[in-house]
Amino acid sequence: MAALLLFLLCAAAVLISAQEPNNELSTQYKQGVDLALQQLSLHAGVHHHFRFLRSLQKSEIEGGFGVKYVYLHFHLKPTRCAKGTTDSSPQRCPFRNDRPLMDCAVCYKTVGDEMETNPKPYVHCIQRPRLTEVFSFISVFSLLQRLL
Repeated sequence: MAALLLFLLCAAAVLISAQEPNNELSTQYKQGVDLALQQLSLHAGVHHHFRFLRSLQKSEIEGGFGVKYVYLHFHLKPTRCAKGTTDSSPQRCPFRNDRPLMDCAVCYKTVGDEMETNPKPYVHCIQRPRLTEVFSFISVFSLLQRLL
């Protein structure tokens, strides 16, 4: 009986951990993640399929009359699936640990929870190690400027 209870507990833990992290986002934030994923899949320099990993910062500003300005900073992680894959479930497309994260920020306007195309939504993604290299170079450069 104890073994059965332990088995059920482990199975529940696996099912909970296998849920998509994207499910924690509201629909207006999912629109921004979907836009970033769409632009990454269209970019010729990106060779991997990505899935949402976690959000780092979320904010929205009420503009009145149902208008909101939404900002989302999040990480995408490459998967083992080929670029252009439509089914990105955790079971079919597990994360890769041998490739860097993609650090993304999106900013856009919504009216009635629908993303507007005017002004054009801002999407910026950069590979995480490159971001770290740029910041470490900037910090070393600024340190050298202070010393001179």
